[in-house]
Amino acid sequence: MESSAGSKENLIDQKITYMDLNKLIESVKNPHGKFNGNEIEYVLRALDSENPENKKFPWVQKFEEVFAEKVGSKYAIAVNSGTSGLHAALYAAGVGPGDEVIQPSVTVVMDAYVTIHMGATPVFVDIDPESWNIDAKKIEEKITPKTKAIIVVSLYGLPVDIDPILEIAKKHNIIVIDDSAETTMSLYKGEVAATKAHIGVFSFEKSKHMTSGSEGGMMITNDEKLATLSRKFAGIGYKGLTASAGRTSLAASIYQDPDYERFDTIGLNYRMNAITAAVGLAQFERIDFLVERRKKVGEMFLDAIKGCSWIKSQVVPDHSVHTYFTFGLLYLGLQEKGISWKEFYDRYKAKGGDGFYACWANPYLEPSLKGKKMGDQVFAKGLCPIAEDYQKKIMAFKSNYRDLDEAREKTRILKELIDEIGR
Repeated sequence: MESSAGSKENLIDQKITYMDLNKLIESVKNPHGKFNGNEIEYVLRALDSENPENKKFPWVQKFEEVFAEKVGSKYAIAVNSGTSGLHAALYAAGVGPGDEVIQPSVTVVMDAYVTIHMGATPVFVDIDPESWNIDAKKIEEKITPKTKAIIVVSLYGLPVDIDPILEIAKKHNIIVIDDSAETTMSLYKGEVAATKAHIGVFSFEKSKHMTSGSEGGMMITNDEKLATLSRKFAGIGYKGLTASAGRTSLAASIYQDPDYERFDTIGLNYRMNAITAAVGLAQFERIDFLVERRKKVGEMFLDAIKGCSWIKSQVVPDHSVHTYFTFGLLYLGLQEKGISWKEFYDRYKAKGGDGFYACWANPYLEPSLKGKKMGDQVFAKGLCPIAEDYQKKIMAFKSNYRDLDEAREKTRILKELIDEIGR
């Protein structure tokens, strides 16, 4: 199909006329819509880059500055995904071939992947049976002279108890990276989760507390050196990049000279683009509202399971605020009621529930890693017994309802099913 600059053809099934576009905008901005803030306006301004009023607006830099100020961090580096941020964080931490990176055994596999891509070995630690986060008491026994970093994961919106981990890290001169992909604006001892770690990493993937469209991420740190290294690695290694947003200002006569050398770091292109930043900035303007809504849904689920002896939730310490990226339950119904995980799932769905997710496979038991030997570890069953047991029992319920009446109905159904079985 040929087209020209003046053609009205497009490559989607339904052609959008001017009137249809207005209806589309109205649909996006409906009260229960995901992008009913300033997302459309900001995206259009970012696209209108030939307009002198919009041409030089630094969308990515603005997003970084607003994010850093809100969470209370000196530096923020926008990247194209949380995984990219983890990769850059390991680079900044100096992780390389032959090193080891300690990490939890209940999380997605990406923490292990970025470790392996750095030539290092992921070393898995079992979880705390109450919080389901990495067990700080079991970390030190896994530290060796090769240990260069610790990745902690604040699971499902519950901040990891990071102070004792930081004490261990200080003792052994190790960098701590907080994978807070699921914990945007959760609080730990009055501070935003991930701000106490040497480097924190957030995700803006479409299911998270906020999104920058479909993918995106943000790194934070209070350390200028770590910020500079992270930004350079994620920015193709441009030597003009600094810890703060943007590059150092150079006269055109300098960077247009044939003798000008551009790159001093071997990096990758993990940069966030302007459109993504525009969406993220608009979403972040409403982050308090978005997070509070998830917390309300979490409270509904807690009410639904109250008094049930065979369903447990994460234990939330008094010093932490859970923001419920998802509502996780530990299901003990098979042992206590003779009802399997799958049977409970089917009965909840049959009554009109949304269903729920199982926990990801333990990273070292994913097909890509299972059976491999790295360092002194063989990635096989038995490596982290508590994590492996919990993985088979965790139920992860949807919490990102934009209509709280719908959330009330789904949690009512759960409560009704539990009552039928007997608490």
